[in-house]
Amino acid sequence: MERMQEVVPQSDEQSLQHFISNSPWDDCEVQDQIALEADDLLGGHEDSCLLVDESGYQKKGKKSVGVARQWNGRQGKIDNCQVGVYAALACGDKVQPVDKRLYLPEEWTTDKERCFEAGIPKDKIVFKTKPELALEMVVEARKRGMRFNWVGADGFYGENPGFCNSLDNMGEVFMVDVHKNQPVFLEEPKLSIPESKGKRGRKPQKLKAHTKPIRVDKLVAKAPDTSWRTITLRPSTKGDIEVEVFNTRVFVWDGKEKQARKRHLIVQRNIISRSDYKYSLSNAPEDISVEKLARMQGQRYWIERSFEDGKSEVGMGDYQVRGWRGWHHHMTLVMLAMLFMLKERMENNKSHPLLSCRDIVELLSHFLPRRDVNEEEVLRQMKQRHKKRQSSIDSAYRKQQLIKK
Repeated sequence: MERMQEVVPQSDEQSLQHFISNSPWDDCEVQDQIALEADDLLGGHEDSCLLVDESGYQKKGKKSVGVARQWNGRQGKIDNCQVGVYAALACGDKVQPVDKRLYLPEEWTTDKERCFEAGIPKDKIVFKTKPELALEMVVEARKRGMRFNWVGADGFYGENPGFCNSLDNMGEVFMVDVHKNQPVFLEEPKLSIPESKGKRGRKPQKLKAHTKPIRVDKLVAKAPDTSWRTITLRPSTKGDIEVEVFNTRVFVWDGKEKQARKRHLIVQRNIISRSDYKYSLSNAPEDISVEKLARMQGQRYWIERSFEDGKSEVGMGDYQVRGWRGWHHHMTLVMLAMLFMLKERMENNKSHPLLSCRDIVELLSHFLPRRDVNEEEVLRQMKQRHKKRQSSIDSAYRKQQLIKK
């Protein structure tokens, strides 16, 4: 906020900080409006889809709400960070974040005092897994009347049978990535409880499949070259993106249900090297075309792209708020800024088809009024920074003296 005050005329750092951290404005109402306007722009088309994914934010200390040592996808390692789960509406190469959930690890939800200190509402102090948070956002999107034809997610959600089966039960079509060791059945497995082998011990109570599953990478390795098709996914700045695609029908079983579920297995690989395999499962209708499945599979790229734009151009990860309200306010304003940029790109598409989020930020930086930074202003800002630094130093020494006493 200090840096913003130095640039934006007639702004006040404390007012800005209050607006983010403490002001009682309802982020949910703003988010609802963002989602409805995004649906007007991107919903209701053949390729409209809702994509879910998570993003981590590296943080120090233990005070930031939801912070813990957990997987940070951006860093590619376990780190001290916060994790948000997001939903984005996409259509073609356009995407807009429309919902968010802050993930609270169990070490937080089991420590009520810590939660209250971070300003977490009492009804939110409940442990929920990331797939459960993602399902909540799908349900919320439908309640808002948003129009999308399938839900897309990466391998973390795809490997969770509860997430996929819940979407199936809700009547939602999904396209989820899975890992190469995902087990599938080539034919519907017969499930039954095995008979006891002797009189001793407990009787078997769990269902077992009478046929063995096969890993998807082992299945694909046996596929003949004639079963692969070359498909053009979309145009890009470096030409058309073409891949080789393999598709077959398989069955998956979660080890609990009384019947396995039939799925499409769709696999992509690099057309030149014939490597870089990407595996996905879908409950799309049986008569859907391979081309459509391939495009659905490739659509998840755009939510990752939205994270890149959010973090690079509008400060999605550049915040120092610690509390629940501040985090939700910040992320909602990020979504609002991204909606603005989406509208600008779409409205100016004919005259400037290559207009990017970065271009818009550069234009705004040039044309919006900026504080006149003359010699007097530079010295004033420096004195203000020094005053705050000295205050921080004095506070640290006071604490040190109290500890010694």
